[in-house]
Amino acid sequence: MSSESSGDSGSSSLAGEYFDAAIGLLRLVRDEEQQNVTAAGTAVADTVEAGGRLFAFGAGHSSLAAQDVVYRAGGLALMNLLAVPGTVGVDVMPATLGSALERVDGLASAVLDSSPARRGDLLVIISLSGRNALPVEMAMNARALGIKVIGVTSVAYTKETKSRHASGSYLKDHCDIVLDSRIAVGDAELTFDGVDAPFAPASTVVTSALMQAMMATAAGELARRGIEPPLLRSGNVDGGHEWNGRVMTEYGDRIFYRH
Repeated sequence: MSSESSGDSGSSSLAGEYFDAAIGLLRLVRDEEQQNVTAAGTAVADTVEAGGRLFAFGAGHSSLAAQDVVYRAGGLALMNLLAVPGTVGVDVMPATLGSALERVDGLASAVLDSSPARRGDLLVIISLSGRNALPVEMAMNARALGIKVIGVTSVAYTKETKSRHASGSYLKDHCDIVLDSRIAVGDAELTFDGVDAPFAPASTVVTSALMQAMMATAAGELARRGIEPPLLRSGNVDGGHEWNGRVMTEYGDRIFYRH
């Protein structure tokens, strides 16, 4: 979307334009990705029922959507963050190091080999572009280990950018299930007179919504099967800590962020 106006009235309308753009994308993925979200949520439920563990990985800003489903009130207690040092956020100095690490061959293999992930587990890999070596190798190696892979990415990047992995493939090519965020290449929804670069990214909003929709589907599917979903409650409501303590005790062998 773009705003051709200038002055106070034009700039103040940008907030509304951004909300409209984000809402439009959310409606798009709701309507177009429903079948894939259902499949992903069912896969999560299958893993929980079978005694498997859940992991989420994302590098850079993609890690925000991964972190959003880990140790989260209203979320499944079994979701663990598969962290790669230096790539989780912008706290690393310089911040550009995180981007550089995404392009390092062999890093994913080292991370998986030293992680608790094993055959029968499920890994959600989030990468907006899906073109860098780290998420591509993470998916390839995870599947080779017998780990089910769900990819959350923008398929548009595969049509307009070149893969940075030696195989020439993208994250979507190595997943059991793909959730397409439908984010346009460049991840910027707005333009404005006098502003040379497009701005206002929406990938975090949409990707987090896809993740939460998947988790909601999983919780409902577990309940449908007669299994109480191992959900966490807010620690800021009465009884929340006691509830969470019970869940963590029951599922302690599948929760790694508490140790």
